[in-house]
Amino acid sequence: MTTAAPITLTDGSSVAVLAPHRGGLVTRFDVAGRPVLFMDEATLADPSKNVRGGVPVLFPTPGKLTGDAWARDGQAGALKQHGFARNLAWRTIATTGNSATIALEADASTRAAFPWDFAVEMTVALRDATLRLDHRVTNRSATAMPFGFGFHPYFAVADADKAAAAVSTAATRAFDNVTKTTIPLAGPIDLTQKEVDLHLLDHGRTESTLSLPGGHAVELRGSADYTHWVVWTLAGRDFVCLEPWTAPGDALNTGDRVLELAPGATRALWIEISAR
Repeated sequence: MTTAAPITLTDGSSVAVLAPHRGGLVTRFDVAGRPVLFMDEATLADPSKNVRGGVPVLFPTPGKLTGDAWARDGQAGALKQHGFARNLAWRTIATTGNSATIALEADASTRAAFPWDFAVEMTVALRDATLRLDHRVTNRSATAMPFGFGFHPYFAVADADKAAAAVSTAATRAFDNVTKTTIPLAGPIDLTQKEVDLHLLDHGRTESTLSLPGGHAVELRGSADYTHWVVWTLAGRDFVCLEPWTAPGDALNTGDRVLELAPGATRALWIEISAR
C-alpha cells in the first residue's frame, strides 16, 4: 500500500501525524493539546526543501561526510548531510488507530550513492504521552553493509524560553561544530547563543531530558546503539534539537561506531519520546 496522505495516530489525549511521502517524517506530536514538536510549515509544504521540524530520519549516515563523500572497503559514494532517507517517499505497510508501519527500500537512486540493497521498516506507535519509533534495518546484499542511523527531533521551545530550558547530560566535553573546536562543558548548555551545535563527546548514556519552563519536559530514550548525542538550535527560532545518533558524522569514512550488517542480517533499534 502506498499513500501520499499523512497518517494521524491518536491515543487518549495525544495525537501524532506521520508523513510517509516526506521522508517518513513525524510532523506532529501533541499531548493534551500542547505541541511537543516544532514545524516550519513552509519547508514541509515545499518538496524541494529539507523539512525543518518534526522528527527527520537520518540514514544511512547521520551528520556530514568530509566532502560529502565516503570510501570504505573498496566501495565509495557521495551522500549529502544526514543521508537520503529524510528526502525519499516511504511506503505504507499497515496502520491502526495508534500505530503505523512504513518502509524504505533500496532503488537505483540510492544504489548510486550507497551501493547496497537494504530495507528499512519503521513502526511509529503512540501510547499515551509516549511516541515510540521502532526501526529495523535489513541488508539484502551479498556483502556486509556499513551504516549509521539517527533522528533529528525539533522540540518546540519558544526563543524567549531558551534561557530557562536545560538539556541533561553527564558530558564534560563537546565538539563545537560552530567553532570546529573541542570545548569543556562545565555547566548547563547555553541555549541562547546565536547558534548552538554541540556534539556531546562523553554523554555516557542513551537517554536525555529537555527540561522546559512551567514544569514541562521531554524525555528522549534510545536503544543501546544510540551513543552519540547532538544539541542544536538557532537564535530567533522556536526550537531546540536534541538528536540521538548511532555514530558521529563521517563515520562511514572513519569507522567510528559505524554499524555493520552481514548479508541477510537485520538490526533492530528504537527511540522513545515522552512528554510531561
